[in-house]
Amino acid sequence: MSEYDEELEKIRKRRLIELQQRLAQEQQEAQIRQRLEAQKQALLRRILTPEARQRLTNLKMVRPQFASQLELQLIQIAQQGRIAIPITDEQLKNILMRLQTGKREIRIRRI
Repeated sequence: MSEYDEELEKIRKRRLIELQQRLAQEQQEAQIRQRLEAQKQALLRRILTPEARQRLTNLKMVRPQFASQLELQLIQIAQQGRIAIPITDEQLKNILMRLQTGKREIRIRRI
């Protein structure tokens, strides 16, 4: 085996070790994300009625980022005791309406 081949083999082994380490780290991060998501969903099941949870799920399909932020806010205000638990669908609708009032309405008119 030539010196060049030995050097190439060392580089390959180093790359393989780096890839294995990166894969292990990504798997750990994925497990942590799954655990956090499971905890978040458990909290939401506790603080939202089934109807309100369904509305939030529907919202998540249309606006996933907005729904995720809303979930975190709902958990926060529930933990602080600023809202009665469980949050009903009607209360969730009111919260959503208040959040939407800050938005501008865009209308298109034909001339």
